[in-house]
Amino acid sequence: MLVDFLTGEIQGFLLIFVRVGAAFTVMPAFGEPFVPMRMRLTIALFVTLALTPMLAAGLPPPPESALGLLVLIAGESFIGFFLGIIARSIMSALQTAGMAIAMMIGLANALTQDTTAVQQGSILGALLTMLGLLVVMALNLHHLMLAALADSYEVFVPGQAPIVGDAALMVARVVSASFALGIQLAAPFIGLAVVFYVGLGLINRLMSSMQIFFIAIPMQIVIGLGIMSFALPVMLRWFAAALEEHLMMFLGS
Repeated sequence: MLVDFLTGEIQGFLLIFVRVGAAFTVMPAFGEPFVPMRMRLTIALFVTLALTPMLAAGLPPPPESALGLLVLIAGESFIGFFLGIIARSIMSALQTAGMAIAMMIGLANALTQDTTAVQQGSILGALLTMLGLLVVMALNLHHLMLAALADSYEVFVPGQAPIVGDAALMVARVVSASFALGIQLAAPFIGLAVVFYVGLGLINRLMSSMQIFFIAIPMQIVIGLGIMSFALPVMLRWFAAALEEHLMMFLGS
């Protein structure tokens, strides 16, 4: 009797840890590449310890074979990655917006190492991404991620086969919404670029001997950075609202 009890408790802890750990590998704030792996593992263990008493009653009984356990682990891993990718996809809107803004204000060739994407990216994209992470932590949106992860057990019941088709469709919709969000965040700068280049064309027609780009490019950068200093709080607020809206889909209440 005691052996069966301990086996059930260990299996419940393992299943919850698999979903939480898989989500933490890609979830914003928790799954950033610059966060040490041991710290991610420690946080995942403590979150699992907190969730196990609340969720243990809804977990399936121990399977009779090792293959059944592997199937359960694979399903929980898939759900965890799915939840993390949803939040990560919305986070990538900041990188899209940063690159679009950099192209519009003449900073597209100024690249830096993006610590969140582990690759080179635009300076403004790296800036927006780091500010986005700061907003996530300052507004306690990481708590909302944990709440969505806990309430996901009501949406994705352990032991049931995940609906891969619906999950793929939702990921496609979220990626599309993320790209649209990035373009919306960069919309003031796209409008600025259109007006600016139309003005340059008119000036070039009126004064064809003038070295227009020698004068225009520094002006374009200064004006773009000036507009960004005013638009940045609104952009971050809009991003936070979009991230919260997508996380609310997984909350049970």
